[in-house]
Amino acid sequence: MVGATLFHRRKHSWPPEEFISRSTLQLLDFDSAAPPPHAWRRRLNCHANILKEFTITFREAIKMVRLGIRLWSYVREEASHGRKAPIDPFSRENCKPSASQGVPLGGMGSGSISRGFRGEFKQWQITPGTCDPSPMMSNQFSIFISRDGGHKKYASVLAPGQHGSLGKSRDKGISSWGWNLNGQHSTYHALFPRAWTIYDGEPDPELKISCRQISPFIPNNYRDSSLPAAVFVYTLVNTGKERAKVSLLFTWANSMGGTSHMSGGHVNEPFIGEDGVSGVLLHHKTGKGNPPVTFAISACETQNVNVTVLPCFGLSEDSCVTAKDMWDKMDKDGKFDQENFNCGPSIPSSAGDTICAAVSASAWVEAHGKCTVSFALSWSSPKVKFSKGSTYDRRYTKFYGTSPRAALDLVHDALTNYKRWEEDIEAWQNPILRDDRLPEWYKFTLFNELYFLVAGGTVWIDSASLDANGNSQLQQSGLGNSDGNTSVLDMKGQENNHGNCNSNGIKSNGEASTIHKRNALFVDTRHVGDNDDVGRFLYLEGVEYVMWCTYDVHFYASYALLMLFPKIELNIQRDFAKAVLSEDGRKVKFLAEGNWGIRKVRGAVPHDLGMHDPWNEMNAYNIHDTSKWKDLNPKFVLQVYRDFAATGDYQFGIDVWPAVRAAMEYMEQFDRDNDDLIENDGFPDQTYDTWTVHGVSAYCGCLWLAALQAAAAMALQIGDKFFAELCKNKFLNAKAALEAKLWNGSYFNYDSGASSNSKSIQTDQLAGQWYAASSGLPPIFEDSKIRSTLQKIFDFNVMKTKGGKMGAVNGMHPDGKVDETCMQSREIWTGVTYAAAATMILSGMEEQGFTTAEGIFTAGWSEEGFGYWFQTPEGWTMDGHYRSLIYMRPLAIWGMQWALTLPKAILDAPKINMMDRVHLSPRSRRFSHNFKVVTHKAKCCGNSELSCSC
Repeated sequence: MVGATLFHRRKHSWPPEEFISRSTLQLLDFDSAAPPPHAWRRRLNCHANILKEFTITFREAIKMVRLGIRLWSYVREEASHGRKAPIDPFSRENCKPSASQGVPLGGMGSGSISRGFRGEFKQWQITPGTCDPSPMMSNQFSIFISRDGGHKKYASVLAPGQHGSLGKSRDKGISSWGWNLNGQHSTYHALFPRAWTIYDGEPDPELKISCRQISPFIPNNYRDSSLPAAVFVYTLVNTGKERAKVSLLFTWANSMGGTSHMSGGHVNEPFIGEDGVSGVLLHHKTGKGNPPVTFAISACETQNVNVTVLPCFGLSEDSCVTAKDMWDKMDKDGKFDQENFNCGPSIPSSAGDTICAAVSASAWVEAHGKCTVSFALSWSSPKVKFSKGSTYDRRYTKFYGTSPRAALDLVHDALTNYKRWEEDIEAWQNPILRDDRLPEWYKFTLFNELYFLVAGGTVWIDSASLDANGNSQLQQSGLGNSDGNTSVLDMKGQENNHGNCNSNGIKSNGEASTIHKRNALFVDTRHVGDNDDVGRFLYLEGVEYVMWCTYDVHFYASYALLMLFPKIELNIQRDFAKAVLSEDGRKVKFLAEGNWGIRKVRGAVPHDLGMHDPWNEMNAYNIHDTSKWKDLNPKFVLQVYRDFAATGDYQFGIDVWPAVRAAMEYMEQFDRDNDDLIENDGFPDQTYDTWTVHGVSAYCGCLWLAALQAAAAMALQIGDKFFAELCKNKFLNAKAALEAKLWNGSYFNYDSGASSNSKSIQTDQLAGQWYAASSGLPPIFEDSKIRSTLQKIFDFNVMKTKGGKMGAVNGMHPDGKVDETCMQSREIWTGVTYAAAATMILSGMEEQGFTTAEGIFTAGWSEEGFGYWFQTPEGWTMDGHYRSLIYMRPLAIWGMQWALTLPKAILDAPKINMMDRVHLSPRSRRFSHNFKVVTHKAKCCGNSELSCSC
């Protein structure tokens, strides 16, 4: 826990007064128009530098040449079938990444659009697995101001005009618009899922403007958080002595990014909706057989705000209405013709032409008066189609139906509900933001790292459509709901026939009772109706590593979902539990060695849920044979137990228990010398997939020890006492073996081999202890060894890396030199740094933990850093060059928040005494010699069937 005064002397501050005048803040201090006290801030004229990507050394290239050749061939082969390879280091985007990102738009899983801090709409991810980073410069907000009877006028796009695509003279396209904003007095303030842009006297010195961007990302709200919509609330404050006519303009191209706007067949259509909501629908005809998309741009008409539209204008000189014509009309009249609402759908666009639409909202702002104008954007793509043909309905269609015209209802509901969204967002965030014990950088970075759950290529589908597609891999496992009855072994190993509700608070209809108490912010297991169905959820490892729910990385990121959307987290674990018990015998070539194997081995946790046909074709990753990886199965057991303990969802435990036992049994094959400790096999057989491990390793060994504890604890609570005893015995033997082979007096060696890096200090060596402490389990080592190891990591991997200003390097030699065995040993991984910080906090080393994590903020998010805000990469090198932008693992910062305030369910969880055991013979300690399956049936815990071993 954080001490009351620990961070007072270290507290950093970025007060809004340093970016906005106090008088402007006072004027905007109503209706949430002023930016919050804690936020990430930039001036709009801030330079957006081009980001630098990492390169491998000559030595690394020699080692990886065969892999590179095979990967190149595989990428070409996939392209010949019209598919993208999950890892493609050879293709490059035309738009080079820059330090210009901002808070993305919309909820989770329905496609996303990002918005840079200077106002550009970019990073298009409507089609699953594809991302176009290029901004559509025609998508803008603009303002037109008229005073003194029209003698004093201002007109400008509300974005700085220093973009490379602008500046053409005599153009009738967007270069003809008024790109007059300097940005010197305009600032951006980000606190995900909201952002504020304040124009402090730009372009009119007597008009203060606040644009508040709001998206429906609301913890434990499984409805609104799925909506593809965002709201932009403009607050106008007139400080002049005369009233001003102000017209705000929202323009949008019929495009999904890239060159999609030029493909032809697109149609725009004006609409007048209910409650004053009106605007334009933009029906987009997609290519390559992808489902269509309909955008809606709209504004809300009120007593003082008049809304008009221009349904269609073009960007070329041949357009019937050009972009210049549109701008000139607004500059002259401040509005469009009212008759435009009656013109109906436009003629489909021709190939090569770009059509756009515009919505104008005009109002008079009295002298020293205020006015609010609200816009909304939505994109309705009801079907999500994967490249091998499977098609599903997105989650939001459960509430809005599958018609593309749902875009109209989405903008209507966004404009009528956004105030409630904000109330819920503030109720969630304020307890953390107002905690004076925490450093300020941590508060807003904690929330801003959640950008990935929107912009990280998430897909959220309605479960009904999953069933309609016949998910064969999941069905083969026999897990989850069935028509049979359910059995549970009680703590004495006997079949327990329960009545209406058992001692764990499980009703016979499968619903969880509320007899256990909860910490309000953290794990909330309230039900949402419809038999607790919240759909199925996917998110990418990263926009450059296109694999769904990569499990070795989810191990780090899952704290965010568990704390904010626990039902989604449990469903992901259920998906992997089902996958453990399935097998896919299709042949796959593994590129690192060039050998062949099968796609999915029964008992092995898959690396990912797939790419081209998720749930049905798992393990898109094909660099190594991950059925031989040593970290995936222990990570599965650890995550399942943590989630089981934190939610108190006993039915979840029943559902996944067969997979937990199968995962543990599978790992026995890697115990080569019968000491109950697994060994690595001399190749990169874990999440560090270029970093070879020989023999016993600190990383995988500690994960295994923690998994044995978790499996024992879960077995006792499920009622499988004999299995718990097996795990206890294995734990004590394995612990003794690991300490004998790796403990050197101050930390655990990287591995037990004889290579030049076997004694390296690995930042991630106590990942197992992180989970043990996070789950209420006993420490896997003595406290003195844990603290000694963490202090060594802090002193070497953190503080010897640019003085602690960059995070923790993955590997460091005991002489203080960076381990350059491979590219990953010399990298600083953002998520691993956050995980190490969380482990330090859980071990009572809060100051070291926050210093460690602050290095990631300094290098990645601060103005003096490398520019990785809202695109945090997997890692960077010592010179700040990135690898894999927009990556899942940095969500591990929520592991720090978990450590700071452990849920009551974890604190009150039954404690397991690993020293209290029944001594077993070496033969009887083997899982495989003690498993026989007997199916018991009893009316309890819902309608799942549990096969129990006796």
